[in-house]
Amino acid sequence: MFYYQISLLKSPLSPLSYSSDAPLARGTLVEVSLSRRTMRGVVLESVEEPSFTCECIGSTCELFYPPKIIELARFIAEYYVCSLGEALVLFVPYDTHASCELKVQTSTSIVLSSEQQKALDFIQEHPSSLLFGDTGSGKTEIYMKLFEQCIDEGKQAIFLLPEIGLTPQMKERLKKHFGSHVAIWHSKISAKKKEQILSDLSEGKIAVVAGTRSALFLPFSHLGFIVVDEEHDESYKSGSRPRYNAKDLALLFGQKLGIRVLLGSATPSLGSFQKLPTFRLKGTFFPSQSRVLYDEGEHGISYVMTQAIQNALKAHRQVVVFLPTRANFKYVTCKKCGAHIECPFCSVAMSLHHAANALKCHYCNYAETIPSVCPTCGHDEIIAERLGTAEVAQKLQAHFESFVVQQFDRDVVRTEKHLSEILTRFNEHRIDIMVGTQMLSKGHDYHDVGLAVILGIDALMAMSDFRAREKTLALVKQIAGRSGRKGYGEVLIQTKNAVFFKRYLDDFEAFLHEEAQSRKGLYPPFKKMLRLMSSHAKEEKAQAIIEHVVCIAAHFPNVEVVGFGKANIAKIAGKYRYELLARSDSSKALLEFAHALRSLHVEADMDPLSFS
Repeated sequence: MFYYQISLLKSPLSPLSYSSDAPLARGTLVEVSLSRRTMRGVVLESVEEPSFTCECIGSTCELFYPPKIIELARFIAEYYVCSLGEALVLFVPYDTHASCELKVQTSTSIVLSSEQQKALDFIQEHPSSLLFGDTGSGKTEIYMKLFEQCIDEGKQAIFLLPEIGLTPQMKERLKKHFGSHVAIWHSKISAKKKEQILSDLSEGKIAVVAGTRSALFLPFSHLGFIVVDEEHDESYKSGSRPRYNAKDLALLFGQKLGIRVLLGSATPSLGSFQKLPTFRLKGTFFPSQSRVLYDEGEHGISYVMTQAIQNALKAHRQVVVFLPTRANFKYVTCKKCGAHIECPFCSVAMSLHHAANALKCHYCNYAETIPSVCPTCGHDEIIAERLGTAEVAQKLQAHFESFVVQQFDRDVVRTEKHLSEILTRFNEHRIDIMVGTQMLSKGHDYHDVGLAVILGIDALMAMSDFRAREKTLALVKQIAGRSGRKGYGEVLIQTKNAVFFKRYLDDFEAFLHEEAQSRKGLYPPFKKMLRLMSSHAKEEKAQAIIEHVVCIAAHFPNVEVVGFGKANIAKIAGKYRYELLARSDSSKALLEFAHALRSLHVEADMDPLSFS
């Protein structure tokens, strides 16, 4: 009889011991029984015969996890504070009958400009790097050239994009260059299609997989290159356990597996800009010229805005109108000066909590009564309102009756087919005005947009997040880049913070340098952060758990508790939520603290991006 440690997939349990009549290789996928349920597990290692009676392994599968994958999963379990079984289930297992060679040849020849060639040479000199390229500067052509070279070397490539970056246009470009050797992978493709892709992958028929963060975990036998496009995008961070960041894991995979990794963005995150060798690619691929206008008057649909739209439509140009995606909270903004109220102990804005009649800081839990006047200028009109896309679309349709207005957000665009249909109609000039959320800003080449209108941006600037300025400026730059892709275009920003945008909109690099100075000693990338969450049907229980965590933190001298208390969203699905935010100079110190809490049923989020 043989005995093995088995990690149960999806289970939060530590590995368990099972017996087998036959010897099994490490990484073999097996079926076992636990509490009368059949579960899948992975053989980790052989062990001595235990002192207790073991369940026998039921059956083995023709699928396995190579040692390198098990080691990567161990890192994920350790760093993102989950079980090995929860980390392993991220990966698609390998087929024992997989092909040993890549059966792909390229027939394309991608020609780069001299500046693009310089970027390519720079990227090839570094195992990991950042391509900081302006919108329209030709980053995608560089990616394609790198994929071509990767395939010529007999290797495969992963092209990671945010969900909203997987546009029909990007798919067409990939298919044009690499034909049937490209696979598109994301959550919305059918189980049958996924099965076909995995079969083609195992047979060596696929050279490039373009997809969302889950594409990182496919069973590649010849992986040689990873591109993470729009690397600043928060959708690379998982919102459920394990709360991994695919961008960070791509860099880890590159380091552990000897694979070149490239991050790309027109508005890179401060962390990537600080840590990676960077090539600055300036200018636009097509001749273009844009002009930025500011509407510092009333929030909402103003006279300045309608006049700008009318002028664009008269010139037979199209218009895109952006509103912020997130509308979970309202943040108070002075109607006169545009200032928002900041916490006296943290350099972040406080959030409005109507039920408590208070403004609260979600970092240190400081609270104060909602003021009757603006503390900056003394004006007595403090507003907390936000328009929605549907309302704006309806009002614009009523105002511009002879033109076609289309709402463009996740409430309307539910399928890939519908996304493609709307974009086709827009590019064929059957839609004149597109009103949408962040979906407008990513990956779409609108060649005849003459005006991009940006609304509600002050609310994003005022969010209770130390990255608020960075994320807002990045978003404005991304949307502004939709106008004047070819030829002349205008951008209208409705804001009380025009001074900020005038200073940095054309110089994101200068902003990153200044932002770095303001974060030193306080926030990432100079500090590591950990968010801990307790939730319970009884509020006093959730509160007691977090207060107990605070007491435990006192025994970790290298961990600083920034703040604790009720979560931003205090109750979800009938459960009360309390949180604690900790920081440290050391990842190791935070991880030791987090793992010491495993028995308390506290949810850990290492390197958090969301604070709701």
